Amino acid sequence: MTTVDVLERGRRSFAAGRWADACAHLADADRDAPLEPADLERFATAAYLTGREADSVELWERAHHLLARRGDPARAARCAFWLAFELLTGGDAALGGGWLARAGRLLDDAGGDCAERGYLLVAAGQQRVVGGDAGEGRELAARAAGIGERFGDPDLVVLARQVEGRALIRLGGTVDGVALLDEVMVAVMAGEVSPIVAGNVYCSLIEACGETLDVRRATEWTRALTRWCDSQPGLEPFRGQCLVHRAEIMQLHGAWPDAAEELRRACEVFGGRPGDPAAGSAHYRQAELHRLRGRFGEAEELYRTASRLGREPQPGLALLRLAQGRTDAASAAIRRVAGEESDPGSRAGTLTACVEIMLAAGDVPAARAAADELSGLAAGLGAPLLRAAAGQARSAVLLAEGDARAALAESRRAWAGWRELDVPYESARVRVLTGLACRGLGDEDGAAMELDAARWIFRQLGAEPDAAAVDALSGASASGVLTARETEVLALVATGRTNRAIAADLFLSEKTVARHVSNILGKLGLPSRAAATAYAYEHDLHRSAHPGSG
Repeated sequence: MTTVDVLERGRRSFAAGRWADACAHLADADRDAPLEPADLERFATAAYLTGREADSVELWERAHHLLARRGDPARAARCAFWLAFELLTGGDAALGGGWLARAGRLLDDAGGDCAERGYLLVAAGQQRVVGGDAGEGRELAARAAGIGERFGDPDLVVLARQVEGRALIRLGGTVDGVALLDEVMVAVMAGEVSPIVAGNVYCSLIEACGETLDVRRATEWTRALTRWCDSQPGLEPFRGQCLVHRAEIMQLHGAWPDAAEELRRACEVFGGRPGDPAAGSAHYRQAELHRLRGRFGEAEELYRTASRLGREPQPGLALLRLAQGRTDAASAAIRRVAGEESDPGSRAGTLTACVEIMLAAGDVPAARAAADELSGLAAGLGAPLLRAAAGQARSAVLLAEGDARAALAESRRAWAGWRELDVPYESARVRVLTGLACRGLGDEDGAAMELDAARWIFRQLGAEPDAAAVDALSGASASGVLTARETEVLALVATGRTNRAIAADLFLSEKTVARHVSNILGKLGLPSRAAATAYAYEHDLHRSAHPGSG
């Protein structure tokens, strides 16, 4: 086969989206005779799409130098843009910025108007949005989109519109911003843009869904883009933050083994670029899965790694401490994190954990305050996930406050919300609350049915700590497990007494009571103070409360 034949096969493979074949044929042709710029651009694109980033960067650089020497500054600048794009995506900000500066100088020296000036505006707009100046970023992106429309460059238009959409969300225009991103994704799915742009836009949209807590939209677009990717042999589109986002979606929908595999891949990808913020996020998500499965030692090490890589290990680490029975440590950590400013998405996770931990610590007023703030966030953002989480938190607090009927109403609504979003783990946790509310209303059959359903889901997922907690709620005995003092403390917890009141009744320090409560929850595998109360009533321990307790 002649060099011309091999080259032509490479071009045909590229046009058909057979990226691995394109790489193989173009590499063979390049060995026989150096490729011309257009074929170097094809080769660079195919190399990037198959995960060969280092080769891609080298090929873009070769194409850039050839075009610059031949007096084509616009195309040379475009190659520099894509080279910078890959470097910046890989966390090399200094070198990436240098190539953007070189592209700008080339265009300024050449003068004239061209689409490539729009690409540099997109990069500048993105940097402004990430840097906190969403207003300026939006203006730059809008100018870039106008240039793209004038020159008939769909890649430029779509890249610019996604930056504009992200900026709108940061500016509080969530509805308009999300609508613009939906419009952009329609262009992606219609095949109107190059694969590199498609992957970039997808990752941006998923990040935006994370900011707005829009699980339903993230799920829909993930499924659509996965189908698109499956149609292109050899494509490796998910190699950045979107790997972590995809894993989050898989975990939410109960595909824990798939999420674990995606996170394993993510940690491998980020192993070569520890400066990437997504590296910490990948290890944090891995830690969360291990915590939910009861692998506490592995979870702790992963939280530690996430922290080293710059990712705050909370609230996951605080929830791990709670699961380990170290309620004081969990309480101190979550109070610290809750006192710091954070974006709404992170704040929601912190408040959800705060409710659970404060209830376990016996601080019902603090749990109520966190639940109320969470409800306010849900009302402001209108995200279905946040509404379900807020309802779940309110139900748990109402149970602790002794209002089983109101708690039941809230848990029913929260369960419907989680079911609609197809989030099995949280659905099961809500069913535990529903069971406890039924028990509080005297409906033992209803309680047993709800707890049995929750246990079944936990077992299916592999959430062993939660399954064990349900087993305890369903009838495990405290005899031979709790000390006499712990049994006495549990009986007083069931009366609704705070730790301070129990300490006064038993002539103990409040810290000692808190330690007893933590031990009780740990030994019985109970998730919260409310669960301990239900357990005490089920086993008639509340009748043995200290006479001074009322």
